[in-house]
Amino acid sequence: MTVAGFIRKKKVILDVDTGIDDAIAIMLALASPELEVIGITTVSGNIDLESATKNTLKVLKLIGREALPVFKGALKPLWRSIRYAKEVHGDCGLAGQLAELQPGEPSEVDAGTFIKSQLEQYPGEITLIMTGPETNLGVLLMQDRDLALKFKEIIVMGGVAEGRGNESPVAEFNIAIDPEAADLVFHSGAPLTMVGLDVTRKALLRKTDIDALTASPDIKKFVDQVTMEYRQRFLAINGFEACLMHDPLAVAVAIDPSLVKCIHRYVGIETESRYCDGQTVCDFDGRWGKSPNAQVCIGLDAERFIELLTTRLNRY
Repeated sequence: MTVAGFIRKKKVILDVDTGIDDAIAIMLALASPELEVIGITTVSGNIDLESATKNTLKVLKLIGREALPVFKGALKPLWRSIRYAKEVHGDCGLAGQLAELQPGEPSEVDAGTFIKSQLEQYPGEITLIMTGPETNLGVLLMQDRDLALKFKEIIVMGGVAEGRGNESPVAEFNIAIDPEAADLVFHSGAPLTMVGLDVTRKALLRKTDIDALTASPDIKKFVDQVTMEYRQRFLAINGFEACLMHDPLAVAVAIDPSLVKCIHRYVGIETESRYCDGQTVCDFDGRWGKSPNAQVCIGLDAERFIELLTTRLNRY
């Protein structure tokens, strides 16, 4: 939205478990004038909490945004044992990249305290973009369920409504890692958009897109190298090089919601199933008679998304 030629910025908190696509999501958010990123919180997910925090700080250093505060969050899921995705993101979370960079220091304030303080300072103004497990918000909601009503919106990269999962046959990774936290978030009453695998699997950054970048050499090199192993695995399965931009798409939805087609439906989180644990069950036909609790993304203008992503990366 613009007023007298000025862009009205959304106040945004990024909640990340910084691996490959989180790194690019951070870069997209901080290159976008539509968003005012007021802080980044970290969580265990793709990688352990310490590495996720260091990776976040390294990405900020790479793009010259070291002054942006970073707040460490949950070390592990609410009640479950820790699981990572090192087979996708590498042992360090960034496929071995930025090893030479010395990260800055995170804030001494923890993630939950920061999020709560911002909700109290800016009630109804905060957009929380969650690209990892939802543990940080889950912890907060266990303490005070009413906090959810102070968000402007919550955008979740997680779940799958119609397709197959990527952590199990039916469950997406971020939800499956901490389904109890996701259950709290989805039933919190906050305006929520689910950016799931139904659309993120269409968000393909191809090798040709990377080759066409006109960003600074350091940025182009990073995007190329951090996605290289992922692209090679994708090539072996699909016959062409690409990296799925799960997390950048969640940021892009905050920038331009018209990129996706959504339906307002009730989504339940499976927390006790032998075979379907962590599944996001979307009641497409209203069979349960429950009030909708999520805008579920089911369609994507992939060409416009990649144009937005690459155009913003070229600003570095």
